[in-house]
Amino acid sequence: MAAQKQYQPSAQLLSDSEAFLEAHPDLKWVEGFVFDINGVPRGKWLPADSARKLLGGGLQMPRSAVSLDIWGRDIENSPLVFASGDSDGVCQPVSAISLAPWHREPTAQLHMQLFEADGSELYADPRAQLQKVVQRLAGLGYKAVCATELEFYLLREEADDLGRPRPVSDNDSDLVPSTDVYDLAELDSQRHFFADVRAACEEQGIPADSILSECAPGQFEINLLHCDDPLKVADQTLLFKRLLKGVARSHGLRVSAMAKPFGELAGNGMHVHMSLVDTDGNNVFDDGTDAGSDLLRHAVAGMMTTANDAMAIFAPHANSYRRFQESSHAPLNLCWGYDNRTVTFRIPASEPQARRIEHRIAGADVNAYLVLAAILAGVCHGLENKLQPPAPVEGDAYQVESDQLINTWGGALDRFAESALWQEYLDPEFVELFVLLKRQEQAEIAARVTDVEYQSYLQRV
Repeated sequence: MAAQKQYQPSAQLLSDSEAFLEAHPDLKWVEGFVFDINGVPRGKWLPADSARKLLGGGLQMPRSAVSLDIWGRDIENSPLVFASGDSDGVCQPVSAISLAPWHREPTAQLHMQLFEADGSELYADPRAQLQKVVQRLAGLGYKAVCATELEFYLLREEADDLGRPRPVSDNDSDLVPSTDVYDLAELDSQRHFFADVRAACEEQGIPADSILSECAPGQFEINLLHCDDPLKVADQTLLFKRLLKGVARSHGLRVSAMAKPFGELAGNGMHVHMSLVDTDGNNVFDDGTDAGSDLLRHAVAGMMTTANDAMAIFAPHANSYRRFQESSHAPLNLCWGYDNRTVTFRIPASEPQARRIEHRIAGADVNAYLVLAAILAGVCHGLENKLQPPAPVEGDAYQVESDQLINTWGGALDRFAESALWQEYLDPEFVELFVLLKRQEQAEIAARVTDVEYQSYLQRV
């Protein structure tokens, strides 16, 4: 058997981390953590003098820690639990140590990836799956330039009398339904929160860009700047979600990236902007025209062809499917178009050198590693097979007759499990693990009787 590649943190990461520790002698704690398949951070708090030990790969965690269900439970029949003795892997840093400024005591964080005990790749860590697809794209001679746009609700800490979340809002939504999209007053009312978010982003090197009030009371969107390293983009997106929650707690608030926390209000999406550059750094979607190049159309066609195979990744939870409603700005059809926010794959208006695709399916409740892996797998599929998309849609895409996105959790899981695509682009062992995890979550939720069922049927039938 060929020797397996051993992971080594970059010299720059270690140098930056050492400089940080020298500049922060007052640290009390350091958090070492990885992100699991659901994008939930899992890790430990250690005394600050353990930081250098962590940087050297001194943190061990069960290999199964990256494949817990949404409630933090082991997957039944997982090959990573009893079948293999629930053995440990080793956590290695993938981002430099940085300050987590929302904590009361001086605390640093160290974002890590879980590897096998010998330092070789662990298929169960979702970051490894994105690495696999990025390497395949590199074999075609391209790098992906990506950026994410994350929507979220800022909520009051206290729920209402029925236990439901309550948005923080400066408008009179309790009296007159309103959205206040792009309303500067909404931002100003939470200026201290957003100032601390911006400061925390600067501490952690997260390239936060514009902030806007979105389509519902208490809903906001923050965009991250583009980068030609999809792994770094996914790292920053997941760290940013964690940062938002931490800053909110320090203000006595809560942040939710749940796809549809309110049935009557807008859902939370995570749009991904993506272009390709060649080895010379040229945008290969740009041919000097507004239409873009043949490679752009191959990429669009690949995304369209594989979208339903990936719906279990783009909409990974029971609640995710509530977001897909007509005339809601969430996509329903497999279609594309130019500067059209009703389509699924949008080519934004831009200068030719900035030609890109906006992928509009994913909710904000996703794991960014898996979303980018699925998008780039679709791109590879389109390029490798020179696929061609149908004609672009003009006008209201909700009124166009076309193939539909899968709109049920069960249907999406069935398609994912049966898809030959993932046997080719992801590790088959990961595909099996993902399906086991999601089937377990699906069964748990299906077994619960909801409040609305009691209110509707208990006394009436």
